[in-house]
Amino acid sequence: MKILIVGTGYVGLVTGACFAEMGHQIICLDIDEEKIEKLKKGIIPIYEPGLEELVERNLKAKRITFTTNYSKSVKASDVFFIAVPTPSSDDGSCNTSFLEEAVKEISKHVEHYSVIVNKSTVPMGTAFLVKKILLEEFEKRNVSIPFDVVSNPEFLKEGNAIYDCMKPDRVVIGTDSLKASEIMREIYAPFMLNHDRLIEMDILSAEMTKYAANAMLATRISFMNELSQICKKIGANINHVRIGIGSDKRIGDSFLYAGAGFGGSCFPKDLRALAFAAKKVGYKPALLEAVEEINNYQKKELGKNIKKYFDKKGGLEGKTIAIWGLSFKPDTDDMREAPSLILIEELQKHGAHLRLFDPVSMKNAKKFIKDSTNITWCKDEFDACNEADAIALLTEWKQFRLVNFEPIINNMRNKVFFDGRNQYNPHVMKKKGFDYIGIGVPDLVD
Repeated sequence: MKILIVGTGYVGLVTGACFAEMGHQIICLDIDEEKIEKLKKGIIPIYEPGLEELVERNLKAKRITFTTNYSKSVKASDVFFIAVPTPSSDDGSCNTSFLEEAVKEISKHVEHYSVIVNKSTVPMGTAFLVKKILLEEFEKRNVSIPFDVVSNPEFLKEGNAIYDCMKPDRVVIGTDSLKASEIMREIYAPFMLNHDRLIEMDILSAEMTKYAANAMLATRISFMNELSQICKKIGANINHVRIGIGSDKRIGDSFLYAGAGFGGSCFPKDLRALAFAAKKVGYKPALLEAVEEINNYQKKELGKNIKKYFDKKGGLEGKTIAIWGLSFKPDTDDMREAPSLILIEELQKHGAHLRLFDPVSMKNAKKFIKDSTNITWCKDEFDACNEADAIALLTEWKQFRLVNFEPIINNMRNKVFFDGRNQYNPHVMKKKGFDYIGIGVPDLVD
């Protein structure tokens, strides 16, 4: 199948590379000329395990190409996947302006029956907006060209996106056209050889499914984070509670980890967009609003714990805090709405010096964190702890799991570990010589 993917961001690039791997002929288009030139050379603009190798292999096989030219690429393709950004507006609504521009550009050049697929996360009813734009643009051209619009939301987890795309839990197709349905089934056939996971439904339900999935996962996280606050106050242990409830088959053990809050490009944005859509039709989304409120509160929890601890030691002014992990989750360089940004801003307000390290996202983090005299960018986790008063773990990278703390603790001034992901055993850390403060677990402090 000849497929054009508009947008070479996270979703577009991963989808294009995986489609090419399965034998489809893929053109990836972006208006960013510098990005396209780099992609032609195999230089990947994002960090995602396995993506660089996948793109390189399919470039050599000539199954994937990169371009900024709408005219040639539209005329050479039969199916158009739109995977452009849909960021939050100030009022929480989803900004579809990039998608609308992409549809207009496609409509200027299309000459034959085509399927336009919304891969971007979009508000319910966007497929009908796409139809409207296409018809208006065709009218301007004085042409009548048949087309269908399909909703095909993505369910990729950053850090595991290649696997998610190649072996999907489900592929949701929203369409009112039998012809479009058959084409989508042909596209995804290579991914369904062992088990048919393709789910067809109406367009509005498909668009809603994406928001509903992310809202549910975010709700589980905020629920556990709220429980962690209660556990902390009564002396219970959220890790034990997680195991206790996760063993119930009706609940399951996924997304039950308390921590420093969720971030990234999906959960916060999609929660706001779904809440906005609910209000627009006259419904107050109390639970969705509470999920976001709890998350915003939880992102400040680690900073409160650090300040409270050092208030008994002369305050944070002049103290040095080593921060392990900056990206919102491991195996990605994504800094969007990362909890580390909230913590860094809070600690800076109180005059702390910060020594920062992340295995992957240092370059990207510098776009979000302004250089200042109290910020030091470090070469590794050991360097970050040099003459530090505390360690704060924000991102649970694998290399932070089994660290040799002996050379670290000998080079620290104060010895306290703030575990924003409950990665370490409190009693083990105490034996190593640290005061230990986690999320929703009893403090072990002298």
